[in-house]
Amino acid sequence: MNSLEANTRDNITKGQLNAIRNNGNVPAIIYGGKDQNQKISISKKLLKFLIDKENFLSSIITLNVDGKSQNVLPREVKYHIISDEPTHVDFLRVLPGVKIKIEVPVNFINHEKSPGLKRGGVLNIVRRKVELKCPSEKIPESITIDLDGIDIGESFKISSVKLDSDVAPTIQGRDFVIATLAAPTVMKEPEKPAEAEAAEGEEGAEGAEGAIAAADGEKPAADGTKGDKNEGDEKKPNEKKPSEEKK
Repeated sequence: MNSLEANTRDNITKGQLNAIRNNGNVPAIIYGGKDQNQKISISKKLLKFLIDKENFLSSIITLNVDGKSQNVLPREVKYHIISDEPTHVDFLRVLPGVKIKIEVPVNFINHEKSPGLKRGGVLNIVRRKVELKCPSEKIPESITIDLDGIDIGESFKISSVKLDSDVAPTIQGRDFVIATLAAPTVMKEPEKPAEAEAAEGEEGAEGAEGAIAAADGEKPAADGTKGDKNEGDEKKPNEKKPSEEKK
């Protein structure tokens, strides 16, 4: 379980909140349960390290606030519109026995053991996350789907996922699809036998030799033309010299 150090804060104005951010911290709030909402600030550097994890919004975090620890669940992160830096975080108190709705990421394993993927199949992921309703202390880190032995044309539905008895998908009444293993759009051409490749190589070599021989037998028009007359050598018919003209 991940943990974060936090400090209480009393500032509420926009200028005070910006001062917290300028000092490398992020304002946050803890809510839920019978206790009052608690305003805190946490290190932006440590927070970003946890946010970069795929399942940040579905992982329970232990917050140490002024020496007192409590388990919370991140529910919302707000970001700066330009810099994309976190500017505020909402944490929900984790209370035993209280059920909550939460999106859990789907994780696929054993890709290398799938015959369908080896033959060029495509894993079409319909849902990368599945919303579950479960006790806050029993939130699964992910939904794991094993691809071992899966072939083209097979699909994964929510009914094939093993969940605890008190954990259930929020979508009820239908067995929805999480992913399918589809056929490739372009089938791979089977490899040619070695004999066929050798035969093609011989035919190619013979064709190349024939082309060379044919090229050697041809004579260029400029070299093979003899006795070409120049323009000045051609006689003009019925042309008379000036002295032969009748007077």
